[in-house]
Amino acid sequence: MPVPSLPSPSSLLLRAVRTAVRRSVSGLPREFWWLWTSTLVNRLGGFVATFMALYLTLERGHSASYAGLVAALHGLGGVVSSLVAGVLTDRLGRRPTMLVAQVSTALSVALLGFMTHPVAIAAVAFLVGASMNASRPAVQAMMADIVRPEDRVRAFSLNYWAINLGFAVSAMAAGFIAQYSYLAGFLGEAVMTLTCAILVFVKLPESRPERSAQEQGAEDAVSLVTVLRDGRFMGVVGLSFLAALVFQQGAVGLPVAMGREGFSPADYGLVIAVNGVLIVALQIPVTRFIEHRDAGRLLTLSTLLAGYGFGLTAFAGSVGVFALTVCVWTLAEIINAPTQTSLVVRLSPVHGRGRYQGMYTLSWAVAAMVAPLMSGVVLDRWGAAWLWGACAVIGTVAAGGYWLLVRGLGEESRTTPAATGSVPPAPEPAVEPATPRPDAEREQDALRKAV
Repeated sequence: MPVPSLPSPSSLLLRAVRTAVRRSVSGLPREFWWLWTSTLVNRLGGFVATFMALYLTLERGHSASYAGLVAALHGLGGVVSSLVAGVLTDRLGRRPTMLVAQVSTALSVALLGFMTHPVAIAAVAFLVGASMNASRPAVQAMMADIVRPEDRVRAFSLNYWAINLGFAVSAMAAGFIAQYSYLAGFLGEAVMTLTCAILVFVKLPESRPERSAQEQGAEDAVSLVTVLRDGRFMGVVGLSFLAALVFQQGAVGLPVAMGREGFSPADYGLVIAVNGVLIVALQIPVTRFIEHRDAGRLLTLSTLLAGYGFGLTAFAGSVGVFALTVCVWTLAEIINAPTQTSLVVRLSPVHGRGRYQGMYTLSWAVAAMVAPLMSGVVLDRWGAAWLWGACAVIGTVAAGGYWLLVRGLGEESRTTPAATGSVPPAPEPAVEPATPRPDAEREQDALRKAV
């Protein structure tokens, strides 16, 4: 009898990859994939952020200080819009907030391409930052609305993967577009953002849960003051700010430090490219491993890896070693991003998700403003070794905070009030599984899986 041939290692690997991908994308609703597609389209058009500094200094002839001022105003716009967009997400709805934000972004980005006066450029850059950041609380709240609790880590991870895939492609395209015409980059981003708005308008219905009279009262009771009084949540926001300070150094501290040590911009580009490649390659498989594990332990691990990944940069003396340190903190980023966003949803009352997501978004917007100042002062006064040491210390403090604040978070996050002295969170909107079961049993199973 003929001996059956065994499958080759390559075919086994390909089969395993297909199985992993199928499991990663299965079970998510159609609305999620339209939202995911809109995120990808939006990020594919993110040309301006990549070449803005070069545009201001090389094309317009402005100083580096002026370019830094414009970047700061852009970040300030994001800080202001985070809280406003969070309130609008709860009051107007997720879909209207996204549409207003994306149309405003398209118009302001196109307008920025035609500005020539320094004051006009700075003012419009503020508007661009405000409108771009305004859609984030709505996107995250809609994703929480339409995805089952047990699938949220996976959903946020896939969305983060789309963000990085789109950014990687747009960053490469931006260089070629800038060689042809900077104005084409501004108009190209405006068109892509407007396409994203059209996609949301045509394919995405409003996801804000239907409210009874009691839930309407609960929503009215949830204000920004309620969010600020929520001690545990604000603790998580503070820890998120510390983690963001560390992660931001990959874009603000690392290039300056490498330049002072004699490395070229091409060397930095090669090193930071490792970050994008690893996220695109590992985000989905790593999510399969972490999605049902304890959030407190994952956030503790990720902030330790981030802090000491940047801390190891103090010992880097070659492009290869710099790339190895990037591998360490990129793994931290892959774990941190979906886990942190999913935790924010768990700590948020259903009808206050916009405000809570806005406050969480604020932590990253403020970190984006503070991180350049932090790295500049430390590098100028004490040197790169102190900056990387500070990252290790900040990462350790954040890890300790997550361990104390989030460890053991389970049924308590659903059954206790969302804030001290506030109303309890409304129940999750029902999402029917394949075999209908009582709501309470389904919710308990979801929590057990999430924790």
